[in-house]
Amino acid sequence: MQNNIKRKIILDCDPGHDDAIAILLAAGNPNIELVGITTVAGNAEVDKTTKNALKVCEIAGTDVPVYKGCAHPLIRRRETAPSIHGDSGMDGPVLPEPERTSTDVHAVDFIIQKLMESDRDVSLVPVAPLTNIAMAMRKEPAILSKIQEIVLMGGGTFGNWTPAAEFNIFVDAEAAKVVFESGVPITMMGLDLTHQALATAEVCRRIAQIDNHAGMFVSELLEFFRQTYHDVFGFEHPPVHDVCGVAYCIDPSVVKTKKVRVDIETKGEFTYGMTAVDLLGTTCREPNVNFAVELDHTKFWNLVIQALKNLSK
Repeated sequence: MQNNIKRKIILDCDPGHDDAIAILLAAGNPNIELVGITTVAGNAEVDKTTKNALKVCEIAGTDVPVYKGCAHPLIRRRETAPSIHGDSGMDGPVLPEPERTSTDVHAVDFIIQKLMESDRDVSLVPVAPLTNIAMAMRKEPAILSKIQEIVLMGGGTFGNWTPAAEFNIFVDAEAAKVVFESGVPITMMGLDLTHQALATAEVCRRIAQIDNHAGMFVSELLEFFRQTYHDVFGFEHPPVHDVCGVAYCIDPSVVKTKKVRVDIETKGEFTYGMTAVDLLGTTCREPNVNFAVELDHTKFWNLVIQALKNLSK
């Protein structure tokens, strides 16, 4: 059941096709108060992901502030994903240049400021490499006790960028290690869950029937995303990974979770970026993550489609 209390979130993203839909879901659902969008290098360079976030905000008709964040991982060389998202990070739809710009405040500083002002009523929803979040934690450790929850998209019991590692974690595993070892409550939307969030033909048909700019935009996004996921991974339908984190914040019953131990591999020759998920409790280490295992596909897409309909622009 959804409640009537708005959940305050900061959406940390790297748009990205599925990031774009996550922004629209957050903007179009009345139970979410999107207090800010922060961007980071990931699917594309940070200048591109920031511009993409601004474009999506204009489609959503929201004036939520956008803060540009880190351009590089903590330690490693930057890696992007043009094979999946195109050179712009959000290829497919042809959109005009955004009319507004990001704020002058760096994303890391905004995260710190907003959390320090909060009464543990703000959740972080990073659906990108965790560089901004780790940097904020390092710069101001006092924010740790101020975070209601971190609901992140990343990792899994298998990889999609290497055999062992999912893209968001692989791009900056050192940052992920900081976050996962922070002691903050974490709910993790890994590939085990997000590969259930498939934009099937029936879903795409329903979205195509939405008579507004947001519906048309998402239809075009999914067509491009469907083709790249088919070409690169052989998927018939594309998974909208990042949307799962926002959907969980709206209605946790969309996802079933299991409390487990997750550790981040930063030293392995073949396993760098792996999330070591202790599903069976073999390490006897204290669980630190609510690990998402099952998605209510119908409820999930109903949330997304209703949010798109709510965006009347």
